[in-house]
Amino acid sequence: MSDLDATDLAILRILAGDATQSAADVGRAIGIGQSAVWRRIRRLADSGILAGRRVIVDNAALGFGVTVFLGIRLAAKGRTSLEDFERAVTAIPEVQTVQHVLGQFDYRLRITARDISDFERILRRRIMTLPGVGQVEANVMLSEERRPGPLGQPADG
Repeated sequence: MSDLDATDLAILRILAGDATQSAADVGRAIGIGQSAVWRRIRRLADSGILAGRRVIVDNAALGFGVTVFLGIRLAAKGRTSLEDFERAVTAIPEVQTVQHVLGQFDYRLRITARDISDFERILRRRIMTLPGVGQVEANVMLSEERRPGPLGQPADG
């Protein structure tokens, strides 16, 4: 769907910032009626541009104070299938995201843990026992700034 107009982009910006906004609130913010907002949201969802709504969970408030990005290089690409590795790693509850990437590593994981000792336990007992794991590199997140992404600013023109 490449025929997005300024109103569609405004709706996407608002929902990307807070997906809990009602259609009436979105309509008030951009100056159109609730039913028009609903029609546009439905069209955006039907076209695949809107793919669900999410909430942001505060991991620290839940007692998970450490986030680690873990790069993993598989030891022998022929012996362990990527599907076997992906199936095993996605079954680990502390693994929040699994990204298959190009570069120094084959995968990049985002892992949440209660503390560094908890992360060490996850690494030793769960990650290092996965099929095909070779080299790993951990980067502990110190802080995170959430950015609005490509819809954050209105386009010039």
